[in-house]
Amino acid sequence: QIQLAESGGGLVQAGGSLRLSCAASGRTSRTYAMGWFRQAPGKEREFVAAINYSGGTTNTADSVKGRFTISRDNAKNTVDLQMFSLKPEDTAVYYCAAGLGVNAFTVESRYAYWGQGTQVTVSS
Repeated sequence: QIQLAESGGGLVQAGGSLRLSCAASGRTSRTYAMGWFRQAPGKEREFVAAINYSGGTTNTADSVKGRFTISRDNAKNTVDLQMFSLKPEDTAVYYCAAGLGVNAFTVESRYAYWGQGTQVTVSS
């Protein structure tokens, strides 16, 4: 098992930037894909971005493409989500997730491990 802890959320004005970070601990020696999902009030959790184990392949939701970038550092067991040009509709709780396998999964069911989430609020 692994444990995930997100950090970096907060309040930002529209057009601003934030960088979320997720630190993994536990059995990090196994091969994990990493992903970010978000859940806005009254909505279902949705895929944001994912990165494969090597870091060579990423997938990004159309709604954030060109504005958000996912990256990972396997030596530090961290995965980051850099968010630019934030919009009020990006307001949500952001969750880090890990799933066994080498691909950059976009489907929530492929992720077995989840962090507690970090709140991102974008004001207009």
